Amino acid sequence: MKPSTELHDLIKSLNKSEKRFFKLHSALQSGPKNYLRIFEAVDKQDVYDEDQIKKLFAKEAFIKHFPSEKNHLYKLILKALRAYYSENNVSSILKQEIKNIEILYQKALYDECNKVLHRAKRLAKDNERFYYWFELLNWEKMLLEEAYESGEFTKDLDALIEEERDVIEKLRNLAAYHILYSKINYVFRSGGYVRSDEEHAMVEEISEHQLIKGKNTALSQRAATICYYTQGFCHWAKRDWKTSLEKFTKVKAILDGHPHLRIDLTKRYIRTLQYIILGQIELGDHKSARENIKLMRSLKDTEGFDGIDIRVQTFTASYVSELRLLERMGEHKKAVELVPAILQGIEDLGPRLNKEYEIEFWYNLAVVHFGAGEVNKSLFWLNKVLNDPEPTLRQDIFAYARLFNLVVHYELGNFDLLEYIVRSTQRFLSKRHRALEVENALIDHIKKLARAQQPQLKRDLFKSLHDELVRLFKDPNQSLVLKYFDFLSWTQAKMEGVSYGELMKARL
Repeated sequence: MKPSTELHDLIKSLNKSEKRFFKLHSALQSGPKNYLRIFEAVDKQDVYDEDQIKKLFAKEAFIKHFPSEKNHLYKLILKALRAYYSENNVSSILKQEIKNIEILYQKALYDECNKVLHRAKRLAKDNERFYYWFELLNWEKMLLEEAYESGEFTKDLDALIEEERDVIEKLRNLAAYHILYSKINYVFRSGGYVRSDEEHAMVEEISEHQLIKGKNTALSQRAATICYYTQGFCHWAKRDWKTSLEKFTKVKAILDGHPHLRIDLTKRYIRTLQYIILGQIELGDHKSARENIKLMRSLKDTEGFDGIDIRVQTFTASYVSELRLLERMGEHKKAVELVPAILQGIEDLGPRLNKEYEIEFWYNLAVVHFGAGEVNKSLFWLNKVLNDPEPTLRQDIFAYARLFNLVVHYELGNFDLLEYIVRSTQRFLSKRHRALEVENALIDHIKKLARAQQPQLKRDLFKSLHDELVRLFKDPNQSLVLKYFDFLSWTQAKMEGVSYGELMKARL
């Protein structure tokens, strides 16, 4: 069985401050510290090699029970991290305060217990931490019972019960919004854009839900961010970029106006900012999109945005957005200049880069290299998408990559190979019930173009394809293909005898 890399992954995720704290934390313990030697050895490995570790400590007695030593070290690191971050976020502070309340209560120190409880309640209320708030109310009822037994009747039980009802209602409201968000998020994570009748029906059902349709019915700022976020997605699905941008902007405004909430919802803030950028790109507001990309990258110096998970998300979201912006502007050569920084970032992030962003990077790199006239490099990145075994995620990219693949091989003059690729593409789309008219038109014309020998016949075929695409793109579902590659500009460029990149820039 292959050795687990969990310990190595955890150690390599630590920053310098965390490593230093772990070593200082370990210094407080007495006795032998073989785990520190293992820590140092594992930390030096870029790729985990357990055999090498065993050889290094071959003469040590502890190596005979190495799995338990690894497990012990893993738990010690987590314990140190808990201590390191104990005062770092609201959740950690509230957990500690509730534990303090429990200890003081058990020692019958009720006055001190009350002081801690009310301090914790203010924190939970200000940060809309309803689960902790509800638990604190239970402790408050227990303290109230103790007060009654001591003959103190200054507190109002009815007011406490009413407060509990209010918290429960806010919890239910927040949970309902989370369910709606999960549903709309599933549609976008699986397909990128909404296209089928089934997906449209799902989005329509969500957009017509009483918590989403019309006036904001959220009972908290936390729930309001989900409400507007979901509304933004619903309008995005309908290609209503303007209204979608307005909704995502409202999410950002709420989080900017409540810094404590923004620290708690950093990932939502980054995702919101990304959709604001993408909305601005769709509306042609390239200047604002650039400014927001800079804003996103500057967040690393902001409180709450320094974690590895946020660094991963910020890197991927900002570079995917910038690639798309430059592609839409026809600035393909500038986009290609970003490639070294992107590849270095991907290497640094390693397995922390999620599959969706990895696929997006590969596809966008294929498109910008094509626009820059580097068709062989375009094919290299496109093959990374086509050869990926991912079965469910971002099926939109996998489908449109196959259509784009026809264009790339045509430009490379691989006409004999195109016969096979056309059949393969038809089978792929047929199995997924995806073959719209625009896809059939592209496949049919490229099949004929691969066989055409005379220049005039090729020009006629490109004009025929161009006219057919113009007609089909009047339907929003058919024109969705343009979000992945501008086939219309490609056909026009072939008709005019100029490069795709030149035409894109001239049109802008």
